[in-house]
Amino acid sequence: MSRTILKLGVALASLVVVGSAVAVSAQAKEPQFQKIVITDKFRSEGAAFGDFNKDGKMDVVSGHIWYEGPDFKKEHQFMKGEDSYDPEGYSNSFVNFTDDIDGDGWTDIIICPHPGLDGFWYKNPQNKTDGFWEELPSTIQLGNESQAWADVDGDGKNDLIFNRNNWYGFAKPKADGPWDFIAISNESEKYQRYFHGNGYGDLNGDGRVDLFEMDGWREQPEDAKNVPWKFHEFKFADAASNILVYDFNGDGLNDVFTAWHCHLYGLVCYLQKRGADGEIAFDAQWLIPTEPDEAFFPKTSQLHSMALADFNGDGVMDVVSGKRWLAHGSSGDVEPLATPYLFWWETVRGDNGAVSFVPHIIDDKSGVGTQVVAEDINGDNVPDVLVGNKRGCFVFLSK
Repeated sequence: MSRTILKLGVALASLVVVGSAVAVSAQAKEPQFQKIVITDKFRSEGAAFGDFNKDGKMDVVSGHIWYEGPDFKKEHQFMKGEDSYDPEGYSNSFVNFTDDIDGDGWTDIIICPHPGLDGFWYKNPQNKTDGFWEELPSTIQLGNESQAWADVDGDGKNDLIFNRNNWYGFAKPKADGPWDFIAISNESEKYQRYFHGNGYGDLNGDGRVDLFEMDGWREQPEDAKNVPWKFHEFKFADAASNILVYDFNGDGLNDVFTAWHCHLYGLVCYLQKRGADGEIAFDAQWLIPTEPDEAFFPKTSQLHSMALADFNGDGVMDVVSGKRWLAHGSSGDVEPLATPYLFWWETVRGDNGAVSFVPHIIDDKSGVGTQVVAEDINGDNVPDVLVGNKRGCFVFLSK
């Protein structure tokens, strides 16, 4: 295990790139990140954290191993898996979540496997064994490459958002048997197991969570089980990754932020606007164009996951993302072996609904996987970053 202190704010920290325009950042605080290499083995393209042994310290799970906090040195294998997978291929774990599924007060683990396979959750044994945890079904044919874990229907419990066998929707977790899947779409072959694009948030301001895909958004009705949800067509992306919904410019309307193509180039924020009749429309603001030239920075491809967090403590959410290194092996996609940057983009609000985004380098030897987590891991009320991917598993503790 190794530790490195990374100072942010190299030359690009004072600049924001929007298309070809450059503006000055108003940032007041810059965090520092302490990098902890949990492992350099490829075990999962996702990771999550939770206090699995109830010692008051957050632990990390990435694939079939969980690591004891706070130093993450001690490993525990809780399910089947290889010691290390070939980065030219794939592991049995794409996205990981943690929650108390059975309500016993202990944090369980949810594993989203290679897209299209059956998913499982693993019951915490409450420190009674250091062997494999009990494996229980979540959902069959668990599709999508970047699932989401959020309360969709407002019942106070998180749901699993994904697509399954030509349908898009969400599953209601339960401890006794397979989870109930609510298909909010019509049947369509586009929702095949490798479908890209998934997000959630209240776009129209009615207090209900809407669901997002690469070519539109689905408006949640008063009763979430009243399906299909109304579809509003808009091409957010050609092949999105996570789709983030947040009011970036502070005008009271939620906006949409995503990668244009998570195996090529492009990063964009769609600023919501309303017509005289209340119709929702968008203005695109590009952070990375779809065809950047060699002089463009950050010329980063394959932004396959992203998350929201307030990194500089200004009360406004920023975005963390980066390159998914070797996504389809060394001969797939564009620049598969290019520098695996991990960035956070600072949200800088201006006057009259203006907003700009400042890229900051967190690391240049990790990147992201099909999941990146930005939450407080060490309890200092400052968001940290957790990554699992083909280069290993990494925690970046921010100060």
